[in-house]
Amino acid sequence: MRFPEPTSGQAITMSPSGHLEVPDNPIIPYIEGDGTGPDIWRASQRVLDAAVEKAYGGKKSIAWYEVYAGEKCFNKFGNWLADETVEAYRKYLVGIKGPLTTPIGKGIRSLNVALRQLLDLYVCLRPVRWYKGVPSPVKDPGAVDMVIFRENTEDIYAGIEWEAESPEAKKVIEFLQKEMGVKKIRFPGSSGIGIKPVSREGTERLVRSAIEYALKFNRKSVTFVHKGNIMKFTEGAFKNWGYTLAARDFRDQVVTERETWILGNKEKNPDISVEANAREIEPGYDMAPADMQAEFRAEVEAALKLWDTHGQGKWKKKLKVRDSIADITLQQVLTRPKDFDVIATLNLNGDYLSDALAAQIGGIGIAPGGNINYVTGHAIFEATHGTAPKYANLDKVNPGSVILSGQMMLNHLGWTEAANLIDKGMDGAIGAKTVTYDFARLMEGAKEIKCSEFAGEIIKHMG
Repeated sequence: MRFPEPTSGQAITMSPSGHLEVPDNPIIPYIEGDGTGPDIWRASQRVLDAAVEKAYGGKKSIAWYEVYAGEKCFNKFGNWLADETVEAYRKYLVGIKGPLTTPIGKGIRSLNVALRQLLDLYVCLRPVRWYKGVPSPVKDPGAVDMVIFRENTEDIYAGIEWEAESPEAKKVIEFLQKEMGVKKIRFPGSSGIGIKPVSREGTERLVRSAIEYALKFNRKSVTFVHKGNIMKFTEGAFKNWGYTLAARDFRDQVVTERETWILGNKEKNPDISVEANAREIEPGYDMAPADMQAEFRAEVEAALKLWDTHGQGKWKKKLKVRDSIADITLQQVLTRPKDFDVIATLNLNGDYLSDALAAQIGGIGIAPGGNINYVTGHAIFEATHGTAPKYANLDKVNPGSVILSGQMMLNHLGWTEAANLIDKGMDGAIGAKTVTYDFARLMEGAKEIKCSEFAGEIIKHMG
């Protein structure tokens, strides 16, 4: 099986210094997607091409190159994910895709997950912001302006699991019980088993990407979201490794939240002792054992050594690094969304969090996403919703997720002028209440239009 080679355009390359070299007519592989994918893709391609044309007056254009995965690939080639598709994304570095069906059958995993793992796309980048006029279930959706860096290759999603009562599961359970002394498997005879790998290397490359992004775009904070109070050696390690990397590699540019408390205490009371400062940041200090008290005092002393570079209010201009437990985070992004800016988290937490945040700003139908390896330059931008097969070929659904993912792609390429036009067009179309059915049914006075017509409205409002 061979796909035809692109007939026009040039490949994007990676420079020796680690930056994308983008020609004026880059080859961009795309998968139109299953179900509603073809409708959405046609609308999205029109918008992306129009934005590039308007921004650069014909001096730049995208050479689209169709590749195959999902139902269309299976129907054409008898294969759910063609090797040539993976190679095209590998060769041309940057691509985009619509929603894909997960094949039915034992041992067949998500095609989206497969692409991420095959290309080592370790960052799932999910910006979440509200467009004025989009119906929302919360009182102040405009307060939501977050960017999620979800680790994409480890955690439970690594796919290391064995079915209950299978020979493999029994073998693993026997090893855990006999060799490792595990006694906490409540019903070993009927338990499926999954493994949750979380590595220092995987954590550091994700956290580094999040911090570099926050510094580049002048964001105010990076929050490590984790469940380390329970899973101390996986999620807890993620938090600890994140803090270690931040202090080691970005010391002059960042400050931890607890360091702000310590430095702030010193600024309010220059004569405060180390022990008194420790009591201020740890209300349970006096009830803690002596070794923990010593750790708290050592933390205070370490923070005070930053006085010359971070003290006397200098820390207020630094990027704040903090952490938050996953369950309380899901509450606080609703009740205190302005406390969160850039979020770095593991795979499963990031899946829950990004979908919950999407609901706050109008739904997953307009939530964009990108899967990126910042070291190799590989990136696939994608619809974050499903295929919705009952609406296939009806020219009905909202194409916003793919359009905004395309906008992310243009920003990734450095084509910010075109990306900004898409933002302007989306604002204008929604502000005029000319929207697809999902928004029209929730917006008073809205005019319901087709998927293809919504693309036209976006283009019209680019100016």
